[in-house]
Amino acid sequence: MQTKPNAVPDITLPSIANVKADETMFGHFLDWLGKLAVNLVVAGLILFVTFWVAGWLAGVARRGLGRVHRKNPDPTLESFIASLVRYAVVAVGLVAVLQQLGVQATSIIAVLGAASLAIGLALQGALSNVAAGVMILLFRPYKVGDVIETSTRNGTVKSLDLLFTEIATPDNVKVMIPNSKVFGDVILNYSTHRTRRADVVFKVPLKTDLVSVLQKMRERAEGDPRVRKEPAVMIEVVDLSEAFAQAAIRVWTAKEDYGPVKTDLMLAAHLWAEDPTRVLPPPRKSKAPDPSPAMPGDSDHHLFRLPKPRKGRRSGPRSPQSPPKA
Repeated sequence: MQTKPNAVPDITLPSIANVKADETMFGHFLDWLGKLAVNLVVAGLILFVTFWVAGWLAGVARRGLGRVHRKNPDPTLESFIASLVRYAVVAVGLVAVLQQLGVQATSIIAVLGAASLAIGLALQGALSNVAAGVMILLFRPYKVGDVIETSTRNGTVKSLDLLFTEIATPDNVKVMIPNSKVFGDVILNYSTHRTRRADVVFKVPLKTDLVSVLQKMRERAEGDPRVRKEPAVMIEVVDLSEAFAQAAIRVWTAKEDYGPVKTDLMLAAHLWAEDPTRVLPPPRKSKAPDPSPAMPGDSDHHLFRLPKPRKGRRSGPRSPQSPPKA
């Protein structure tokens, strides 16, 4: 006798233990996602606060240095200190963000140590620029606004950071010079001293009255309001040949009037060398803000100097009040 096959196949259902395990893993996954979301939100807040605090502290440092050097402001040092404070705060904030995301501090230090060694070997030139920038800020061979000349370029210093020095050439071209090249070479600063000596060397033909030309040049230099009385004007004959005599006139003037004074003397020497009887227009006025000579210590700023008493105040006892008018 044959038995009929069962029409309903056997279906093995998952056990209750497996279902509970899956529910537990899914719950852990949701918990992990929740913690990750919270950590990301907190890390974002830390990053936002870090950048805000970095900008605020940089402004505080800049304003503090401006108050300390109120009489002699130094935008170069202010910009450098503000940037240093900003980068330091940002670095601390980034470490806090990584710790919030679960990265341990010891691993961060190990990674930074290995990375710094690799970066130091790969960026030797950049690190030399950083070291040169720090030395420039310490020894102060120039600052923002000075007219300098290096082995490659000359112009006005516009900015100074840890890597580059930005200057604007006389024809208004932006030039970025690495600090290592600037600090490792000869630097000519034309803005440090308030006065400069203008030397004009000119030739006078022997057929022209040399004594008359020299006398006229001296009178013009001494009558020029841009030329300093002390040191006195010096004029001399430096060379003599069969065709001409070579003379030189040396005058002291303010640094703002150096170019115009030298141009005026060169033009006068050229015209009078041809014709000593020529009549020339009078010299122009000075453009210097203060033509008086600088005294030692005028530009020095001392932190511990006692403040000067204000006018109208007395150090003694108060004077009795005047009786009221009737």
